[in-house]
Amino acid sequence: MDSLLSFLQNYSLHGRIPMHMPGHKRASYLAPYLDILGAGLDVTEIDGLDDLHDADGILKAAMDRAAALWGSDRAFFLINGSTCGLLAGLYSLTAYGDEVLIARNCHKAVYHAVELRGLIPHYLVPPVDPGFGIHGSVSPADVAAALDAHPGVRLCVLTSPSYEGVLSDVAAIADICHAHGVPLLIDEAHGAHLGLTPEFPASAVSQGADIVIQSVHKTLPSLTQTAIAHAKAPYADAFARALGIFQTSSPSYLLMASIDGCVGLLTRDREPLFAAWRQRLERFRERMTSLRVLRILPYGAQPPLFFDREPSKLVISCAGSQITGTELADRLRLHNIECEMASASYIIAMTGVGDSDDMMDAFAAALLEIDASLTADAAPARPVYPSLPEQICPIAEALAAPREICSLEGAIGRVSAGYLWAYPPGIPLIVPGEAVSREIVTAIEHLQACGISLKNPGIPENAGLAVMI
Repeated sequence: MDSLLSFLQNYSLHGRIPMHMPGHKRASYLAPYLDILGAGLDVTEIDGLDDLHDADGILKAAMDRAAALWGSDRAFFLINGSTCGLLAGLYSLTAYGDEVLIARNCHKAVYHAVELRGLIPHYLVPPVDPGFGIHGSVSPADVAAALDAHPGVRLCVLTSPSYEGVLSDVAAIADICHAHGVPLLIDEAHGAHLGLTPEFPASAVSQGADIVIQSVHKTLPSLTQTAIAHAKAPYADAFARALGIFQTSSPSYLLMASIDGCVGLLTRDREPLFAAWRQRLERFRERMTSLRVLRILPYGAQPPLFFDREPSKLVISCAGSQITGTELADRLRLHNIECEMASASYIIAMTGVGDSDDMMDAFAAALLEIDASLTADAAPARPVYPSLPEQICPIAEALAAPREICSLEGAIGRVSAGYLWAYPPGIPLIVPGEAVSREIVTAIEHLQACGISLKNPGIPENAGLAVMI
């Protein structure tokens, strides 16, 4: 069967008169932007192009190819990003008001699903690495203890790998969850490249997780907003129904052709592509051994904090120097380099299949030049996230309650009526229904002093916190 791209190309040349949407009618000559953005290939669910929400033709074949590549029971194209997959996953695996077990370092989409479904969360808090100030792995022992303590839990949700590339022992955690009769959902948005070759660690798809959400655009050659979900057979139909709620009914065939093209490329050429990627990473890390003040987080197992850490995420710490992570990012921009994220004391540089030797060499040279200009001091890294706040009421209840805006100092001792996070990565410092402590306010003030932009939905930046009345 044809790939989506070949179908679109052929239809663009020989297709029927389009008395249907989109309104540009594939007339890319109307304006330069339409030509640049590929409007000539932009169509809707015409005859022969299948229906994403009830696929039985060309889209089903494309998704079956994705399932074969990753070894899953069933794969789903996500063109609303991993966000819609997380929302659909939690929705499909729970009933309204269920208890759920969630790693605290989950993406904001998980919290939004908790909010929409009226779920009662119990949190797994990964330990914090004192050297870099980032979360470590969720331990199987902690999962087992939490499930024993909360027998009403109906779903466990973890992020692996984390934004910093930290992996948890998904295989052991899946066994524990299943022994308790609880399905396991893994946010693998940052790990779509895992498990495809020996160059990188295994994917949660092969380690027993029941639903796995991957952003193919993050590290693989696919357009922004493209993602894939993998579901085990018992959960696939319910997940598909939930996608009908959270995924658009007018899906972009340009985006779906991008996913299908990525799957085709990796099916054919992943071994040489990934080998070259890994070689670039090893060469980069070898050059980083010359750093004097800056430090690069090692990859691999580092017990007890890190069960494993995959090598594609480059975490560069400037703790112990006179600059912050945001200042390091600014200095890299002077070298024409834009990183993925800057935190208080480190930056994250994401690598992918599309990196070139020249790009990695330029990044290494810039870091070495910046490092040579720095002097060391004794300031340790500070964790970005405070300890778990006290949960006073459910998220949905706090969001529905009357609220007012308070200064940070005035909010201490009150109950939060909103979220607060840095984006990226979209992991909350505090969620609705939690008590605002002095520790949280200190953490917020520290991040703001380091130039971190904190997002407080519905409230102007730095205006304070929303609290319940």
